[in-house]
Amino acid sequence: MFKPRTKKKKEDKEYNPAHRTFICIIIVAVIFCGFIARLFIWQIVEGENYREIALSSTTYTEKTNAARGEILDKDGNGLTVNKTCYKITLNRLYIDMEKINHIISELIAYMDVRSEKWQDVLPIEIANSNEYSFKPESNDQVNVLKSAEFLNLDDKADAAKCIEELTARYDAENIADQKTLRDVLSVRYNMELKGFSNTTPYDFALNISEQMVSVISENFQNVSGVQVETYFVRDNPDPDIAPHLLGALGSISEEEYNEKTDEGKEYTYNDKIGKFGIEEAFEDILKGKSGTKIVEKNSDGTVVNEIKKTDAQPGNTIYLTIDSKIQNAANKSLKENVTAARKNGQSLSAQNGNSGYGEDCRAGAAVMLSVKDFSVLAAASYPTYDLEKYSEYGDYYVKLETDEKNAPLYDRAFNGSFAPGSIFKPCVASAALEEGVINKDTLINCTKYYNYYENDPVACMHYHGNLNLSGAVTESCNYFFAETGRRLGINTMYLYAEKFGLGEHTGVEITESTGFLAGRDSKIWTPGNTVQAAIGQSDNAFTPVQLATYVATIANNGTRLKTHVVSKITDYKREKIIEFNDPENPQVIDTVSVSKENLKLVQSAMRNVAESVNGTAYSVFGNYGVSIAAKTGTAENAGSDHTTFICYAPYEKPEVAVAVVLEHGAKGVYSMNVAKEMLDAYFEK
Repeated sequence: MFKPRTKKKKEDKEYNPAHRTFICIIIVAVIFCGFIARLFIWQIVEGENYREIALSSTTYTEKTNAARGEILDKDGNGLTVNKTCYKITLNRLYIDMEKINHIISELIAYMDVRSEKWQDVLPIEIANSNEYSFKPESNDQVNVLKSAEFLNLDDKADAAKCIEELTARYDAENIADQKTLRDVLSVRYNMELKGFSNTTPYDFALNISEQMVSVISENFQNVSGVQVETYFVRDNPDPDIAPHLLGALGSISEEEYNEKTDEGKEYTYNDKIGKFGIEEAFEDILKGKSGTKIVEKNSDGTVVNEIKKTDAQPGNTIYLTIDSKIQNAANKSLKENVTAARKNGQSLSAQNGNSGYGEDCRAGAAVMLSVKDFSVLAAASYPTYDLEKYSEYGDYYVKLETDEKNAPLYDRAFNGSFAPGSIFKPCVASAALEEGVINKDTLINCTKYYNYYENDPVACMHYHGNLNLSGAVTESCNYFFAETGRRLGINTMYLYAEKFGLGEHTGVEITESTGFLAGRDSKIWTPGNTVQAAIGQSDNAFTPVQLATYVATIANNGTRLKTHVVSKITDYKREKIIEFNDPENPQVIDTVSVSKENLKLVQSAMRNVAESVNGTAYSVFGNYGVSIAAKTGTAENAGSDHTTFICYAPYEKPEVAVAVVLEHGAKGVYSMNVAKEMLDAYFEK
């Protein structure tokens, strides 16, 4: 069926699609003409007015410092905390740079009258003859001053030439007084080194007195850009308790600055940064985040507006596992017993006319771990030093650094590597039992001198006759373990030592040495070296924290946990826990492949070391109120022998493990005394 054709309306005949498109084009063209006209007015007709408005004000982003996180012991006692101090800053956003030299000279004059210190780093002084000269022992600083990046002077240029160049560089020709000129140039020089700019103020003087605050506030209230500000400095309530562990801050180096900024971190050349210890290891955790504010200045330099953009966020607080009571006991005992060993050695040396009695004993270290989770309860290194006096530029630091005889800056607890001596024998015993080289009833006849390898003889302290494993550990028979080590072989020996954590990183959060494991790390090896290694000599050298981990692993029935010194990390106010090392869920690092039966034999033998009248630790621990499992050691080296000691307690249900090393201690009683006094401090609880 076809549909009927309909008649078109007149309007349909007149409809044209092109008509609507044309209208749209006209509308768009009109709009664009409007934009062009507006831009013409802005840029051509009124362009000069808008240029002046744009030039009349400039904005700068200024950073506000954040409080650094604090470091506490396990009970929340402050080890490194913040103390509020005052400083004088020069802020380029507000200061009249045409008057900068005059302002600096006035500040210095007020400071000098009151004998207050300002930041003086110029390595040039005025001699008695009123001539300029370079300060003694300032070669590095002088090289920076003369470098191509700075004055670009010849190496032979003298101090007077440097002053001449600095004077021209900082427009200081009108300063007539020689001392004033030198001091102003020192400040200007350091300002440039520290990147003084609109966004980086300069700290003219730090830690000024409250009296100086009043003087500056009164005399410089109308001088724009000179400001007295509060800031935090690190304070150590007990400054010599654990300086090697806690660490210190120092000026950021160019390399550190570049490294941190490349990582996207916010640092300035004025910042202090952790240089070692916890301060370095947890720099990113402790630092916090700077705040910002926007400062607007008009064309004549006047600040017209300040807008706070973001608040500073303080760093996080770190709780260590350190028990301050035990740490202080270790420090005190190390000092007393090192001194006692040296005095005794000096007396014996004078009587006998020779050396090797402990007269050279000057240092030592001691570590205590919790067997439950291998947390570090104490880590003492002696000699120690005072963190409050420590400064990267100070005389006290120079004295510490140049003391080569005592090396007080050296962290012996975590980085000192020492031959262990006979405390290595429980490791050899465990390996030999497990490998079937010996059993609990195996007898070896000690004839005092073991010479299976003629070029590597081993001397025993006594003629022991026939001994089994328990007797050999109890009486520390070198002959027994030399023969056992020969049968075991060096490759097997060091594989077990690795399992116990010897020659391995323990996992502790700060920098630690791996020590040196004989055979594995040795470049040259002979069969005769094996018997020396078996008694803890040869190339064996371990850190006290490794030795503590080793004995804790024995106490923990062969399970080695991650040794750690951080308990938890909280926010600055100590309200919110961010990270937590749960003692109920410690991290397992390794498991020693020794059966419980064999390990029990070794543990029992170590108990006899302290309990048996023939035991080498009986004199100190025979009647101790808590059951102790222990091993003594004496290690030969240049000078008097080192003395070492390891133990854990209580024997039946171990709670703590201890390792002590006295450099050149000669007599084991002094090492044992240190361990005893640490245990006293722990069990008094």
